[in-house]
Amino acid sequence: MFSFIHAADVHIDSPLWGLERYEGAPVDEIRGATRRSFENLVTLAIEEKVDFVIIAGDLYDGEWKDYSTALFFVGEVSRLRDAGIQVFAVTGNHDAASQITRSLRMPDNVTLFSTRKPQTIRLDSLGVALHGQSFAQRMVTEDLSASYPDALSGYFNIGVLHTALTGREGHETYAPCRVDALLERNYDYWALGHVHKREVLNENPWILFPGNTQGRHIRERGPKGCTLVSVSDDRSVTLEHRDLHVLEWALCEVEASGANSPEDIVERTRELVEQRVAECRSGLLAVRVIIDGPCRAHDPLVAEPVRWINEIRSSITDASAGTVWIEKVQFRTRTQVALEEALNRNDALGDLLRFINSLDSTDEVLASLKDELQAFRAKLPIEIFHGPDAVDLLNPENTKETLEETKQFLIPRLLTEIGRASCRERV
Repeated sequence: MFSFIHAADVHIDSPLWGLERYEGAPVDEIRGATRRSFENLVTLAIEEKVDFVIIAGDLYDGEWKDYSTALFFVGEVSRLRDAGIQVFAVTGNHDAASQITRSLRMPDNVTLFSTRKPQTIRLDSLGVALHGQSFAQRMVTEDLSASYPDALSGYFNIGVLHTALTGREGHETYAPCRVDALLERNYDYWALGHVHKREVLNENPWILFPGNTQGRHIRERGPKGCTLVSVSDDRSVTLEHRDLHVLEWALCEVEASGANSPEDIVERTRELVEQRVAECRSGLLAVRVIIDGPCRAHDPLVAEPVRWINEIRSSITDASAGTVWIEKVQFRTRTQVALEEALNRNDALGDLLRFINSLDSTDEVLASLKDELQAFRAKLPIEIFHGPDAVDLLNPENTKETLEETKQFLIPRLLTEIGRASCRERV
């Protein structure tokens, strides 16, 4: 019997995106979240007395600014070495981009799989054979798994692969492959990485993405962690997800309908965020607040948005004792009566308003935009699709968010212009 941890996409020292500084925000608690999640991984491995740890790519986040990242990593895996735990890792698209990786001397309990061809590592004392290949460069477009060897007879075979399979939202299709092709290798377990959302693709044998260890932005919401795998003498496998994150991202959608004043909105938001805090597993929350619905509070909100965003942040900071970071506040309120009247106008402004208002973020609308966005993407420089501020035009969630933000930007301004036109007509 033996056990191991399957982790991926640690992205040590990756910056958390979209977090603005403001008075009372828990800056010190959030700084270094990816490091702290890796510390949690190491502690879990020691406490569970696992035999080895697998990291299926993207241990860190591209080029390091200095050697502090390397020193941190060496210090943590040295804790594993002292506990007699080995580490086996493949490099992914982010690791491969670093020159330091090629020159860094790893502790003797860390093995990086070869970049030249698939490599097999035998752990004879456990009866385990690990098969893997690292990325030699950032963009790997060929199917690496096609060259992986067949399973070794008499061993528990584990495939380690950084891949997007046939494609996943928000991820470049690196090292593409198919699940049925992985099954043909007759391995007992496939430890995949690259996709940041936990996903089980097959159960016999197990093929899965554990997800990343720490969410880095609002699109990576919810608990994050690794998979603890126990293998019995008869080779039956038991899996258990374990949380590692220190900061959880959440979306709070505040219903504004019936709110008579901005103060009502502030209070509703505070109550909802406090509820999310109570549900949070890590005790530290990064929240995007979306305030939506027709209400009388609309006009004063849009007249002084900065003031009311700060009022919301202040009320939550006072109530949460430094456990919440408000990543962004979006107002999607509207004056329903004014909008209904304007939609009935029989002129060019009414036509334009009806068109914009009809652009709901349905699957059909998003699908109709896909070809246009793909063509537009091909004209843009490749640099904007990488890094902390990367643009992902083909992610439906991003498109939906942008479409809604654009509507909420344009509609109030059109209503204002229609109001002016009505005044001129009355004069």
